[in-house]
This record gives sequence, structure tokens and C-alpha cells, in this order.
Amino acid sequence: MAKTRVTRSGFLEDHQGMKFADVLNDPNQPFDSVLEFFNDDDRQRRMEESELHHDRSPLAGVVRELEALPAIDGFLGKVHARRSMRLRQAIGVLVRIIMEQRGWRKTGRKGSLGVRASRDTQAPAHNTGGLAFWFVRAERYERADGMPFRTVKERCHEFDSAPIRQSRNGNKRTRKSRATSSRSPSK
Repeated sequence: MAKTRVTRSGFLEDHQGMKFADVLNDPNQPFDSVLEFFNDDDRQRRMEESELHHDRSPLAGVVRELEALPAIDGFLGKVHARRSMRLRQAIGVLVRIIMEQRGWRKTGRKGSLGVRASRDTQAPAHNTGGLAFWFVRAERYERADGMPFRTVKERCHEFDSAPIRQSRNGNKRTRKSRATSSRSPSK
């Protein structure tokens, strides 16, 4: 799919994006760096592949690279928790705008990106484990025209509901989808 480009004005035209004008208008917030980062075709492809092939949120496909940007890491590590939360929320809105323009829709579920450290009032909130250092969870998406692959949960349900067959000699075989012949080839 072709690259989706989101501009500052396009972000502010969005029904949720308009609520983050404070983030866009704050010269200390690195939102222009965020826009530049997400307006990259390769990153947008990785966001889609994260959902399709890795069963993780789109942000999981690019979060380490995003957090490695000096402007982002520096901002999230040095500012008041409320201001950093607003930037992280604005990033979530930007991801939604991109995914919807590429033919995806929200599932209403969130996927984990990290395990939050115990709260220290002096230090910015960060994670102690997981994929991301600054982000805890992110929205999950599905293709608007349907997903091309079944989830493990769906496949497991299908497998568990498959009938058990008996072999010709009376021994029980496993479910039909896993049945294999135990006969050795004839000579």
C-alpha cells in the first residue's frame, strides 16, 4: 500500500487530533520529529506487519526505533509526567490516523508494550521490562476487509472442536487434522 502522509493541519483536522493542539503548539514538544518519523513508508509497512505477522500492536513494530530518537528519548526522560503522557497519547492518535488511512480499524483492545517500574515521584515513569521503555500499551487493529490469517486462539478452538476418529484397528487416533498413518511403506 502507498505511504500515508499526515501533516500538522491534517492531524488537527482529526476528531481526536484536535484535542492535542497543546502538544503541537508547544515548541518544546518534539511532535515535528514524531510526524517525520511516522511519515516513512518502511515504518508504516512494519506497523502493518506487526499486526499481520507478529500479532502485536502497530506501535510494537517501530517503538524501539522511535524511542531511540534523541529528541523523543530526551523529552520523555526529562519532562513532567503529564506533558510526556500527552505526547504519548498524541502518538497513539497519529498511529490510528495512519492505520485507518491504510485500511485498518481499531479492535477496542490494547496490546502490551512494557511493564511499568514501581512509581518514583522524582523520576519519569518508565518500564522495567517488555518491548518499550516509555510506552506501556498500544491500540490493536484489524484490517477493515478482514484478516488474512486466523489467530492462534481461533485455530486452537477449531482444533479442539474437531472430532476424534478411530483407526481401522480400533485404536483411537488424534483429531482428524492431526491424524497420521502409522503403517510402514510396503516392500
